[in-house]
Amino acid sequence: MSRVLAAALAMLVVSSASAQRPVPLADPPRPPAVGPAGAVVVPEGPRLQSVLISPTRRTAVISGKTVALGARFGDATVETIDEGTVVLKFADRRETLQLISGMDKRERRVAATERSGPSAWQEGNPR
Repeated sequence: MSRVLAAALAMLVVSSASAQRPVPLADPPRPPAVGPAGAVVVPEGPRLQSVLISPTRRTAVISGKTVALGARFGDATVETIDEGTVVLKFADRRETLQLISGMDKRERRVAATERSGPSAWQEGNPR
């Protein structure tokens, strides 16, 4: 009888201790930008979200606001808009915003024979 009582008491102590301080479970597929409480971690400062380049205009979406080339964004002027970057010119500095941070786009060089020959799709051999 005393063993049953001791076991019940031990289970009660263990369950009450774990209920007082819950330990969050790890979520392996969670993106690194999501905090442990499920809140999205937003980087400080302006964030480039989209770029639109056409023959007649260049616009970008920075922190939810659509701005054109030469327009004002806060204390800065939109100096350049390229495929993946926007340069903001402040009074004392320039700040480059990247659409995908850490990405370095490089031009791919293709040999002349590769360009002039039929593509794999035309030969009936899709990738």
